[in-house]
Amino acid sequence: MTSSISVFAIDGIGEVAPGDDVAALILGSGVELRDGDILVVTSKIISKAEGRYVQATDREAAITAETQRPVAARTRNGHTVRIVQNRLGVVGAAAGVDASNTPEGMILLLPLDPDASARRLAERVREALGIRIGVVISDTLGRPWRQGQTDVAIGAGGVHVLEDLRGTTDASGKPLVVTTPCVGDELAAAGDLVKGKAAGRPVAVVRGRGDLVGDLDLPGAASIVRAPEDDMFWLGTQEALDQGYREGWNAARAEDALASDEER
Repeated sequence: MTSSISVFAIDGIGEVAPGDDVAALILGSGVELRDGDILVVTSKIISKAEGRYVQATDREAAITAETQRPVAARTRNGHTVRIVQNRLGVVGAAAGVDASNTPEGMILLLPLDPDASARRLAERVREALGIRIGVVISDTLGRPWRQGQTDVAIGAGGVHVLEDLRGTTDASGKPLVVTTPCVGDELAAAGDLVKGKAAGRPVAVVRGRGDLVGDLDLPGAASIVRAPEDDMFWLGTQEALDQGYREGWNAARAEDALASDEER
């Protein structure tokens, strides 16, 4: 790993429409890519190219359709925010359904398979330029316990998304037992620093971490999702309390019924 990296946004991508070739748009921008570069691509342009539009009037239905599991919901000032685990396994608001930077009356869903999209894009650029590059597809999420949002990796191709440091030692020689930096998310967040949300620059290049670039069949961003058995925060606080009350009530009723049967 180098002691410094550079991150810069690509200009000249333009508006993306269904059926557009994102690789061709990037290559046609005039950017000079180098071996070991990592492209951080906003998920929105992948979704647009894949035609993942639905009518804005169907937003709530679209959120429901994209939801694998509800986590929490809160209504404030007449507006309900739903935190759900979407079909990609990502936990966030509104299942990633987005109305910003979309045509009037339309909303956008996340890509069908962001890892596959990232691998295809990485393969196309590698073949065109004869260099090894990686691709991270990013989206914006909030975080528990923290204000604000940051970009995270929801798709990856040809790049390591987790850096396993377990078994190595820190600077003082102490063994690292659980240290596994999520470099996929770190790359996504770094890219967002230069892409911005409204600057019309949906692709960034991270240069200086060629050590993270690898084969196209590396595990994608789906490997970042924590397994259910390891998830200590499966439900929102109120939802967990409500579930506990229901289970306690049902258990009490079952005990009463059993006692009544025994008395008879």
